[in-house]
Amino acid sequence: MTRTTLLNICSQQQPTSTTPFFYKYQRNSHHNSIFSSLAFHQTSNISSSVTATKLYTMPTREPGILPLTQGCFWTQGNSATGYNSPNSSGCRPLNFAFASAPAIVSSVEDLYIFICGGPLIKKLGLTPDMVAARIDTWIEYGLNMCRLFNINELNLSDSQKVRVFHYYLPVFFWCEDQISQHRSKFNDGEDAPPLVIGFSAPQGCGKTTLVFALDYLFRVTGRKSATISIDDFYLNAEDQAKLRKENPGNSLLEFRGNAGSHDLAFSAETLESLTKLNKNGMKMKLPRYNKSAYGGKGDRADSSTWPEVTGPLTVILFEGWMLGFKPIPMEVAKSVDPQLEAVNKNLEAYYNAWHKFINSWVVIKIKDPSCVYQWRLQAEVAMREDGKDGMSDEEVMDFVSRYLPAYKAYLPTLYSEGPLGSDLDHRLVVVVDEERNPIYEI
Repeated sequence: MTRTTLLNICSQQQPTSTTPFFYKYQRNSHHNSIFSSLAFHQTSNISSSVTATKLYTMPTREPGILPLTQGCFWTQGNSATGYNSPNSSGCRPLNFAFASAPAIVSSVEDLYIFICGGPLIKKLGLTPDMVAARIDTWIEYGLNMCRLFNINELNLSDSQKVRVFHYYLPVFFWCEDQISQHRSKFNDGEDAPPLVIGFSAPQGCGKTTLVFALDYLFRVTGRKSATISIDDFYLNAEDQAKLRKENPGNSLLEFRGNAGSHDLAFSAETLESLTKLNKNGMKMKLPRYNKSAYGGKGDRADSSTWPEVTGPLTVILFEGWMLGFKPIPMEVAKSVDPQLEAVNKNLEAYYNAWHKFINSWVVIKIKDPSCVYQWRLQAEVAMREDGKDGMSDEEVMDFVSRYLPAYKAYLPTLYSEGPLGSDLDHRLVVVVDEERNPIYEI
């Protein structure tokens, strides 16, 4: 899912009247939201510390509305006077209403068992008792994901359940733990800098959607976050043309994408400023890139269109397809593709521009880089079937061919060693299949 698509989701999202799954919704005389868990029989599968017939009551909200905070470039926070009004960027706030009629659709026990079977549970160090103790939180956050992505919570498909409860929520809980560890290094009352989490994932495997979901969850839980992509740091059109002329015949540097096509000085300056956004009242604009400019060759978007974020930030979510790549021996790079020699040399400068700012890492691992071609082809076919301009199969092959050498050269080291400067305590590896769903690592 592209960033533009996600922006459209936010602008089109409307309050719904479906009843949340696992809960029946009621209103009391004061119109506060009350979620009553559905009753089911006591079972030994759930920890004795949390009875199977009673869950913690969710926090009360404004009537039927889950909260948002300010600062997201695709959403605007609710206010006391105008939470149903479009914001200044034209994106309508994501206000969620619930029906008043109860509906029994599933049991909490089933959800508990499903969560415990996820491939990331052990990686996060979660035990069944720990899942049971926070089952209300899993449900509340699951509802947020269903509302955000307009999923029918009454009839989740297997794929949707996996995506929400085996993927997005476990990664979010891991990020929360990383933030807790980070902030514990600072004294109470001290203005801690935001934690920077890097997300490295091949094109098309869903990293933008994952980051979108995480950013939203941080905001509904009252923490300010900022998102930025390596795409936002591409060279402007003039410098990209210069790079192309300086590397004649090198298809890997003909267009934006590979190492060498990013403005590293601008990257470091932006990330440095963003990590200092730790006080109330501090503001800055986040750069954005216009991929459609100059007939698709692209250019940096006009700064007047850049979204603004305000401090204090808790977390910065930094994502990119080649984030974490590091140089390999030159002869090895050239054996993959002779054109990689220049790209490999360019990678030497990326640590100081990008990676040194990253505190924790989420690495999305794929088994076969050829999946990138299939994912891109699916996206373009869907666009054509929807009546939009899309690349032909041949154009997709040409597009992906400019990235495959880098995948073949740098993914093995990324997966075996991790990004430079990272360690196991601050790195989460998520293996996904051809359907972009997390699986157990063999």
